[in-house]
Amino acid sequence: MRRKRVCLLINPRAGHNVAKITDLIAVFAAAGWKTDIVLKAYPGQAMQLAARAARQNYDLIVAYGGDGTINQVVNGVLNARGRSIVGVIPGGTANEWAVEIGLPLDSVHAALTLVNSDARTIDLGHIQVEGLTFPHSTQPSDQQLAPSKGKKVRKKQVKAAGKGKPRFLLMAGLGTDAAIMPYISKTFKYQAGSRAFEVAAAKKLTELQPFPVEIRAIDDAGDATLLWRGEAWQVFVANARLYGSIVDIAPEAYLDDGKLDVCVLTVGNLFATIGQITSLLLRRKPDDETAEYFQAAHFSIRAPASIGMHLDGSLSKLSNFLSKADREALQQADAPSKVMVEYRFDGLPGALQVAIPRGYDDTLFKKSPGNGEAHAVPQEQRDTRTARHNDHFVEGQQEAPELIKALLEAGLKMTVAGVAPNPDKKDTYIIAGTLQNKKTGDAVPVAVPVDGSVVVTNRAGERLSAAAAQELQEGTVVVIEGKKSRRGVIRAKHIVI
Repeated sequence: MRRKRVCLLINPRAGHNVAKITDLIAVFAAAGWKTDIVLKAYPGQAMQLAARAARQNYDLIVAYGGDGTINQVVNGVLNARGRSIVGVIPGGTANEWAVEIGLPLDSVHAALTLVNSDARTIDLGHIQVEGLTFPHSTQPSDQQLAPSKGKKVRKKQVKAAGKGKPRFLLMAGLGTDAAIMPYISKTFKYQAGSRAFEVAAAKKLTELQPFPVEIRAIDDAGDATLLWRGEAWQVFVANARLYGSIVDIAPEAYLDDGKLDVCVLTVGNLFATIGQITSLLLRRKPDDETAEYFQAAHFSIRAPASIGMHLDGSLSKLSNFLSKADREALQQADAPSKVMVEYRFDGLPGALQVAIPRGYDDTLFKKSPGNGEAHAVPQEQRDTRTARHNDHFVEGQQEAPELIKALLEAGLKMTVAGVAPNPDKKDTYIIAGTLQNKKTGDAVPVAVPVDGSVVVTNRAGERLSAAAAQELQEGTVVVIEGKKSRRGVIRAKHIVI
């Protein structure tokens, strides 16, 4: 990730994420990144902060929070028509995006991985409301739509997403999961994680009801083809694959194919239905016999206005998509549960640049990166190249025993948390870890850039290349001769590993 100017946008989560800020700053500073910090103070503010950062032309905007925070950052960047790359430090409950792209859930390891990432262009999903259909009204009804599966009708011409329209990175959901979300205690969610969802689901399971759904694919000419009509428990419109970080709800989804994937959990016999909905709520893969899958660039989905919806795991109110007249009409309707909403879902090809770890296996990409820099240099090549360019490294050379002894006694003793290459600087590695405060005993987060200017030896005094830093394991103690900056970066002269 060759980016220097960074905005770290933090969802504090009742203070849970604030404690790790100094760890992250140390890693980013060691990579040569200039990082500014902004904290979200109230719901929805992350979108405003991201838009402002995008207008200020930050190279990288890092969302430190859950999937809802990431969604707001994505929308903020695009609302500002920004070109900033979006990166992530996972700090939420499910952290589904982090799991999808193989980003470590530990914040320090995630920061190291983010430094060693590449910018990749991905698709997004977009949603808008096409209209409402009221009972016994003259508005468009299902009699004017396709009466049978596969028949085409003329719909509105495909149009681009307007500024400010909600996009989603992972998926949108209509039905059961959105119905559960209002009953999840935020405090309990911070403490128990995904278990909070399971507890709420167990309490509300008997109250859940299926609902009528119609799904159509819309081609670029505006022709709509009925794909499915019936009763469902849940509809997913997916840009990625995983639900709840575990369930592969859209096994054919890719981030760069320009399409969205729809999964419908249908109503079967009593036992099949109970098993289906329980599997979903407990984060297990539903039975394919009672699920339907569709793929297209554009979809129309009709469902009752009473059915809840979420975007990337955060509840989304229908009223936010309606005009003032439609909102008032819905409020005054005699039978609101019988009012039908026609949602329009569109894939937005190549809409955003995101930071993807170099070690990612490209499961969600159909296309390989456009240049050779997108893959890390093999280990054996790194070792050879580092040895060749390390001015201080002479194979087999020994440091004086008394020098090593003095350094082991007086040097800074750092406990390693993780190591990553820094592709910004040739043959450079970043060691993240902690020092112990001699007065308080507290662990102080630090990071050390290791390059050819640093003398690296083992405890026997034998000279090593800078690449030897990559072999350090978490919990290992190294001894450093150098000075620590206010941002937690140690400029090392000599490291004993």
